[in-house]
Amino acid sequence: MYVSSPAPRAGQGRKPPLTVHHLNQLLLVCSLVLLVAVAAVRISSRSGLPSLLVYLGIGVLMGQDGIGDIHFNNAEMTQVMGYAALVVILAEGGLGTKWKEIRPALASASVLALAGVTISVGVTAAGAHYLVGLEWRQALIIGAVVSSTDAAAVFSVLRKIPLPARVTGTLEAESGFNDAPVVILVVAFCVTGPVEHWYVLLGEIALELAIGAAIGLAVGWFGSWGLKHVALPASGLYPIAVMAIAVTAYAAGALAHGSGFLAVYLASMMLGNARLPHWPATRGFAEGVGWIAQIGMFVLLGLLVTPHELGDDIWPALVIGLVLTMVARPLSVVLSLAPFRVPWPEQALMSWAGLRGAVPIILATIPMVNGVDGSRRIFNIVFVLVVVYTLIQGPTLPWLARTLRLGEQGEASDLGIESAPLERLRGHLLSISIPEGSRMHGVEVNELRLPPGAAVTLVVRDGKSFVPLPTTVLRHGDELLVVATDPVRDAAERRLRAVAHGGKLAGWLGTNGAGAGR
Repeated sequence: MYVSSPAPRAGQGRKPPLTVHHLNQLLLVCSLVLLVAVAAVRISSRSGLPSLLVYLGIGVLMGQDGIGDIHFNNAEMTQVMGYAALVVILAEGGLGTKWKEIRPALASASVLALAGVTISVGVTAAGAHYLVGLEWRQALIIGAVVSSTDAAAVFSVLRKIPLPARVTGTLEAESGFNDAPVVILVVAFCVTGPVEHWYVLLGEIALELAIGAAIGLAVGWFGSWGLKHVALPASGLYPIAVMAIAVTAYAAGALAHGSGFLAVYLASMMLGNARLPHWPATRGFAEGVGWIAQIGMFVLLGLLVTPHELGDDIWPALVIGLVLTMVARPLSVVLSLAPFRVPWPEQALMSWAGLRGAVPIILATIPMVNGVDGSRRIFNIVFVLVVVYTLIQGPTLPWLARTLRLGEQGEASDLGIESAPLERLRGHLLSISIPEGSRMHGVEVNELRLPPGAAVTLVVRDGKSFVPLPTTVLRHGDELLVVATDPVRDAAERRLRAVAHGGKLAGWLGTNGAGAGR
């Protein structure tokens, strides 16, 4: 096996061809990295840290200042691979986004992703210019780069925290929407510097977003219709088809000079809410591909950084990050959500939950590829900023949610189990935990008054499981397994949420769960 390479220059020897032995070595290294990264998922899940930090650390250890001593400085390749990984991550995030959760928050998330980004860019750039001394072009680039919340970080952290649906929906939709305008701004600042006619840039952003949204919705609708009406010969083809449709949306949007990132997110969201055949298997496949994309992207970004060059950029990164976290993000949330009358505790949590991840680091490679003066320093500042503030924000987010009393009780989560009879019956398996403070404690199973077609089939208590009787009294710490048919799935979840908030008399007291968490 050979790989073509440019002709050697005078005085240089021809590079040896890539052989099967080299391929075997490469596969061994890649498989070992994947195994270590998969094991690291357990560490990140138990510590509450986004997996980004673990994978970046693996890349740094493999780099030229680490034990691997791998010298890698190809920013263009990193950018291309990062874009490809981001497409997969956005597709996985869109497939897991529930329309019923983000629909009430769609308007607020859109404003936060557009107006909020604009405010954040301006405030952060001003801080970088006046406090750190960066010239305006570099300051604007950094402001745009770090104003995008990272989809992978948001999805990985928020889906482990039982937050109200309005908060989760707003943050997830924002992280899916705001990549598109930020990419456009970063490219514009890298090519032309500060834009003289700002209204022209805003018009271009609006046009690209409109094109991307139209293509994403169209591809998602036609793709879901086709998968429902075309019987594929093997169930394993459905996950591949779904991911292929999502990538098609990105490619079509980008080729039409629209926002491919917005297109892939919207198309995936439509596919994820279309109740496609073999959906549990498709969801599991998308999660696996998303993990591989995250691992590869973060390790590659860790390889690109040179740790011994970061010393002079630590203090500027901390200052800019402080402005971003304590001023720019809260201000953008407060001003953007003012028309929607969002409660102050929810605004405080959204301000702190503006997690940064690999997306800003990927965007920081754009000025490097375009040859912007000081681009390496921009990359180093962004890298330090993301690592430090993710280390602070990620683990403290659950604590802040509890302090603000925003933990959602009685929230049911679907269990993705691939079962042909269950799929034919259009059934759902729901998992519910009874935390401290839940008014479901002390309620008998028959007092839950679940709608016909839903039933508690299993209770796990103190590590032991049993089939409950109608008179079984539920306790704190119990985990319930509920089976519900498709028509009553949402009604069963609303009833469980109502009992968790209002107790066994929730219906008579006017607490039906319909508005809980929204």
